[in-house]
Amino acid sequence: MPTVDDLVIATPGAARLTWSGGSGNPRIVSLYEQTKQLQWNASTDVDWSVPVEFGSALPEDSTFGLSAFRSSPLLSRGRAAWDAFRWEFHAWLASQFAHGEQGAVIASARLTEVLPDVDAKCFAAVQVADEARHVEAFSRYVRDKMPSTYPVAGPLASLLRDVFRDARWDITALGLHVILEGLAMAMLRMANHTFHDALIRDITRLAARDEARHVAFGIVLLQSTYAELSPTELAEREDVVLEAALHMHRWFLLDDVWRRLDVAPAEGVGFATTNPVMVAYRQAVFAKTAGSLARIGLMTDRVRAGLLDLGLLRNAEPAG
Repeated sequence: MPTVDDLVIATPGAARLTWSGGSGNPRIVSLYEQTKQLQWNASTDVDWSVPVEFGSALPEDSTFGLSAFRSSPLLSRGRAAWDAFRWEFHAWLASQFAHGEQGAVIASARLTEVLPDVDAKCFAAVQVADEARHVEAFSRYVRDKMPSTYPVAGPLASLLRDVFRDARWDITALGLHVILEGLAMAMLRMANHTFHDALIRDITRLAARDEARHVAFGIVLLQSTYAELSPTELAEREDVVLEAALHMHRWFLLDDVWRRLDVAPAEGVGFATTNPVMVAYRQAVFAKTAGSLARIGLMTDRVRAGLLDLGLLRNAEPAG
């Protein structure tokens, strides 16, 4: 029986076996070969003896970050409250990595069943191993190094439900490789520069290397498919992107973090919605996904307008 911590989603679709050969796409074959060669072991390639002093005083934040603190609900509590926020965001983000990577395990496993050719199936199969390794590393980190963890954020759970409930393989690939993996790669690379301990920076560096291949695979997989879409089919994919973007926007308003810090959610979310530093962070996180959408032909005028309304695009982002 599922527990209260489980997310149970009924998934449609049928397994597809094909004996018609590979895709003939040398890029997919190359990515598959790279994945086989670049495996790493979360038990032995990460130094788990590195201590993490959660809650300790942090180095001075950037001028950009301190400007956010000075306009935040935490200002009246003093400078130490900003360090507390930075540590809680650290724990929240590491927890979300662990939850999101489990979703990626399941999504890539589903793609092995339904992708239309053998080369793509083989890549999806080795991607399952990549994602399982990420789950192992991030779960061990939050379990052993953090004093407490965060549950899966509601908007991330909603995004996973949307990805898993659709029977069309390209929607699963769009949700996984373009949206989730694009967000993950950007967040991992940013975390590698901003997280507060050497251990998590090592994990994020290794995981980001894998995610770069996964994003490249999704682009190759969907470029030719989406070039053949009818207007109705294109509109349906636009709907998927805009709904996912709304979830992502809500995800990074950090409702769970504000509650943990005893900040009234309306006050914390209101700050995160409008503060220029918080807006810039969301735009930076979404930048890789925006570029991938442009490359597969989904940065349409409608999608671009929707993303601008959500504050997820800078005006200079690429058009489709």
